Amino acid sequence: MSRAVRRRVLAAALLAAASFAAPAQNLLIRNATVHTATAQGSLEHADVLVSGGVVRAIGKGLSAPAGAQVVEAEGRPLTPTLFGGITELGLEEVSGEKSTVDQTVALGADTKEMTVRPEFDVTLAYNPDSVLIPVARIEGIGWTLLGAGTAAGGSIVAGQGGVERLDGGPDPIGPRALFVRLGKDSLGLSGSSRAAQWMILDQLIDEARGRLPSGHHAALLTPAGRQALLKYLDGGGRIVFGVDRAADIRQLLRWSSRHKLRIAIAGGAEAWRLAPQLAAAQVPVFVNPLSNLPSDFDQVGASLENAARLRAAGVAVGFSEGGAAHNARKVRQLAGNAVAAGLPWADGLAGLTRVPADTFGVAGEVGSIAPGKRADLVLWSGDPLDVAHVALQVWMDGRAIPMRSRQTELRDRYLRADNGLPRAYPAPAR
Repeated sequence: MSRAVRRRVLAAALLAAASFAAPAQNLLIRNATVHTATAQGSLEHADVLVSGGVVRAIGKGLSAPAGAQVVEAEGRPLTPTLFGGITELGLEEVSGEKSTVDQTVALGADTKEMTVRPEFDVTLAYNPDSVLIPVARIEGIGWTLLGAGTAAGGSIVAGQGGVERLDGGPDPIGPRALFVRLGKDSLGLSGSSRAAQWMILDQLIDEARGRLPSGHHAALLTPAGRQALLKYLDGGGRIVFGVDRAADIRQLLRWSSRHKLRIAIAGGAEAWRLAPQLAAAQVPVFVNPLSNLPSDFDQVGASLENAARLRAAGVAVGFSEGGAAHNARKVRQLAGNAVAAGLPWADGLAGLTRVPADTFGVAGEVGSIAPGKRADLVLWSGDPLDVAHVALQVWMDGRAIPMRSRQTELRDRYLRADNGLPRAYPAPAR
């Protein structure tokens, strides 16, 4: 990266660091179509009362407390803030600048040896001042699951991540998740064989359970790694497997059942072929509904109807593009395409709200509109699953966030050609 480009990126980061942490205020959103993402479903001409940063009441004809801000929704949709998918938001700023990319660990890269470090936790590198966060946030994305990635010198066990709310705070919420990558993308980390992936995973379980001594010459885990893995083996967190091929998913269901693990699938391009088995095992699947037709030999059976077929069988379906640090805001386009391909609309919204919240253990805070939940809300100009419509206002803990980002600031600067200043300078304050 050139010095000039680096200076511009750093300047943008300083702009993004502006805080909106004003005290929570009383708020009444009146006459909205409230999509609660709960068993209540969608409520027409309803009011939502917010106080102290949480939702206090939902109903018709609610009264605003003295001094409360009143927003007239005029029947427009109101939803919880949306899940941005499994991303590297706050972990990757500029993909071509290595100093801003933190989602993988590759301690064996120089020696070309596999290193297995399940204790690696990407949330420790999260940067809440990333310029990419406001870009996603003003389009209704309020939270994401930070995912660990694989690389040469690492292993198929990528490490841990967690849920981050995009409110400018530094700390994750809820339990951690462990990430494992199977299939073709990890063949270079498993001796060029899918069979070896199961061999490695079985050995790791033996080590964590103490069946293979830590001092053994073939041991792969550090003491910290054993403790980290053991937590997930004992049901203390969700293990997210990145996998697409039906044959690999079948083996995963057998393996996870044998070890009694809580798992989820990210990707699952051919998951529809095992929909009844996934439903019976209660395994949620986070799909990319744009996967269609064979793009490689792990996705020969990819279909635009993947989400609809899975949901019809009783599988909990969420959405994630995979990575998507720069494009997390496009996740609602994924949900919209799934709906266009047969998924019921309510399930499309659930895949961006309730399903990920339930899956990753944060349903007590985010993912729905209900009394006692955080007032993380979005008022839309129209259908939130239709990209022709936009977020009019986003609230985090009941605070209205500034609806601007580095992109909108650049747009506004270059739209003003008559301000009398060279375009390298900020536009004058209005």
